Parts: sequence; C-alpha cells; structure tokens
Amino acid sequence: MIVLKFGGTSLGSPAAIERVCSIVLLARERTPLVVVSAIGDTTDSLEEAAQAGPAAGERKLSGIRARTMTIARELLPRRPFSEFVSFLDKLLVEARELLVQNGSDSAPSATFDALLGVGERISSRLVTLALSECGGTASNLDSRDLFVTEACHGGASPLPGPTRRRLQAAVPPHLAAGSIPVIGGFIATGEDGFPTTLGRGGSDYTASLAAAALGAEEVQIWTDVDGVMSADPSLIDSARSLTELSLREASELAYFGSRVLHPATMLPAIEEGIPIRVLNSTRPSAQGTLILPEPRAPEGVVKSVAYKENITLIDIHSTRMLMAHGFLARIFAIFDRHETAVDMVSTSEVSVSLTVDRPASVPRILQELGRFSRAEASSGKAIICVVGEGIRYTPGIAARVFAALEGIRIRMISLGASRVNVGFVVDEGDLRQAVRRVHAEFFDPPGQGKEQSR
Repeated sequence: MIVLKFGGTSLGSPAAIERVCSIVLLARERTPLVVVSAIGDTTDSLEEAAQAGPAAGERKLSGIRARTMTIARELLPRRPFSEFVSFLDKLLVEARELLVQNGSDSAPSATFDALLGVGERISSRLVTLALSECGGTASNLDSRDLFVTEACHGGASPLPGPTRRRLQAAVPPHLAAGSIPVIGGFIATGEDGFPTTLGRGGSDYTASLAAAALGAEEVQIWTDVDGVMSADPSLIDSARSLTELSLREASELAYFGSRVLHPATMLPAIEEGIPIRVLNSTRPSAQGTLILPEPRAPEGVVKSVAYKENITLIDIHSTRMLMAHGFLARIFAIFDRHETAVDMVSTSEVSVSLTVDRPASVPRILQELGRFSRAEASSGKAIICVVGEGIRYTPGIAARVFAALEGIRIRMISLGASRVNVGFVVDEGDLRQAVRRVHAEFFDPPGQGKEQSR
C-alpha cells in the first residue's frame, strides 16, 4: 500500500480536487490511503477566528462556509451536495460553540486545538464524496479515533504504540474491501481523551505515521511545486527541482526552512526505511523528488540552500566557563524549563552563542542567564543552511561559501555538528543577497549569475 498526502493548495478549487481524485484513482492498484490538509487558508482563518473572539470569529466561520460551499456546489451533484451541506452546517455549529468556550484566547488548549481541526474534518469529508463521484469507493475515517498523542496542546507528540494499534485495526478492513480510506491530517486525540493537534504542518506527520504503522511501501507528498528545490524559487529564479535526497539531507532542509516538508515528517520514515516522494499536484507528470533512507549516486556536492527567518541570536559570556564542567548543562536547563528549542550552538572558552526561533520566552531566559553570566539577545536574524551529503567528502566547501559571502557580516557559524550541512547566521536584511550568492556559487555555470548576485 501507499500513502498519498495532499496539501491545502492542492485542494483549493473544484478543478484542483478533481485533479486530486484523478491522481488517487490512478494509484488504486497500489492500495492508497489518502491524507488531506485543510482547504487553502482555512486553518489560518480558524486561528484568526479564535483570536478575534466569538462575534468577529463568527464572521470568519461564515467566510469559511461560503468558500467551501462554492467549491462543493461545483464539485458535487445534488444528493451528495445536500449530504455535505448538512455535515458542514452541523460542524460549524460545533465550531461556534468552541469559539464561545475559547473566548479570545488563542493560547494552546483542547478547545483551541478542536477549533483548528475543523478544517481537516471538512476537507476529508469533501474529498471522500468527490472520490465517490469520480468512480471510486471511499471511506472517511476520523483521525481523532486513529492518532493518539501526549496530553498537551499546540503541537503534541504522538504515542506510537496506541496509534499503531488503532490504525492497524481500523484501516486494513477498508483496504481489503476495495475502499479508499480518506483521513484528515494534523488532528488527533490526547491520551486523556481531549482534542490535540500535531502542530502546524502536521498533516505530513500524519501521513508518515500512518505509513510507518501500516507498513506502506511509499509516502507521496503532493504539493504545488515540482519536488524539493535547490532554493526557495521566490528568491532564486534559477532554483531547480532535485531528483533525489537522502533522509538526512531532507531532514536538515525541513528543519532549516524548506517550505515543502514538515520537519517531523522524516522521523517515522527514518525509523522504518520508507521512501518519501514529493510531487506536484498541478503537474502530476513531473518527476518530483525521491527521498531515500540512504543516498545513492551523488547528484552534486551541495543539494540545496535553505533559510529560516525570524531568528533571535543569544550571546552568553562568563569567565566561569573557563575550565569548568557543567556550565553548558546549566545553560540548557534554562531553555528546557522555558520549553524553548535551540537551533544552532557555537562555543568558545568563555562564550556561548545560540539561536532560537520562538522569542516569546527570551526575556525570562535572559533574566535567568543574567544570574551567572552576561547575556544579550539580538533579533532580526536569519539562518542560512547549505545542505548536501557530498559536503562530508569534499574539502573546501566552507571556503567557497564564505568567499561567496564577501562583504556580508556573518554573526555565527556552525560547521561540523552535522556532516551534511554548513550553517551560518546573518542579519535578515542581508538574507536575500546571501542566499542568491551561495546558490550562484554552487548551481550557476562558471562565470554566470555570480556577478549579478553580488
């Protein structure tokens, strides 16, 4: 069997959903399970509704209903359309009740997670009905009954054992009967029985978890681009689609800003050795990118240049570090207490520099660090990451990177922590120029593009 995951942009219009149905039905011989995100920007609208409060939130829900009805009316004939409208209106009544319970508090909670999950419940039902109208037999399974997470909100970690057991009990009977199961991504239920989510972008995670639990031969992530690119095409006109990536390369790219994959998607695939193929739903004939557990013949020394914006750089200085043990443990215990992940770290005898991408807790972290060190934070930074399996085997890569960045201030460097990447921090104002220069160094033909990028 295979798992096909379709993102929100792949479901944004009647024609787009019809393309999705064609892709799924062409894969019938491989026994597909379908995972869908919310349609378009539905999740963003639901989050805005939660922040706006019940009265203004009601208008957001009305907008979601109007957009969804427009798609469904053109997509479905009268009887299934009436069935869908009844389902949609019942679900939106539930969403209004959740808005009242939530008030205007958008902090992660069971109510907030339940509200954000409405989009996937809508899209999975609509795609199920559309598949049936296109000549398939489809079943809409509720992901809240299948995926179990820890009891926390705003991005919970799945519990593999209970999730595996539920998927293995629920999905195979539908596959055996020739029915295509359709599930919403992103949503789950905590071990305490309350609604949870896997975090924004978590539909990729849903697909990968399902594949690992059911022993799938492949996961296909259908998006609106021709696979994983050598750089963000909105920055680099010459960015190209990559034929293959290793899971290590893909994980680095996902974590450091690639817009195609959710970072956690990689984990179940790494553990089970399941390949992931990234494809374009608007151009199904395009080759896309195949992500394999281990690299095959190298396609190039550097595969891609990724970046991550809105980074805060924290510099910590203390002479107590000199010849002392336990100092780093003390620092990272503070970040742990404030549930703040660190992206990159660089150390010297008496200094530590590190980056975070969630600045909300930084003032409290600085206050604690100030008890035993001099610590300061600088916002408005960006991480740029040069990724490729070939980096570990090829001398001089860092020299080429930094030669390309001549004249641009580099605030921090990470080299050697990963054998497949070179990372560095620059001011956000230098981001576009830095990415263009580095991409030109490794991807443009000699003598072309470099001068222009400078």
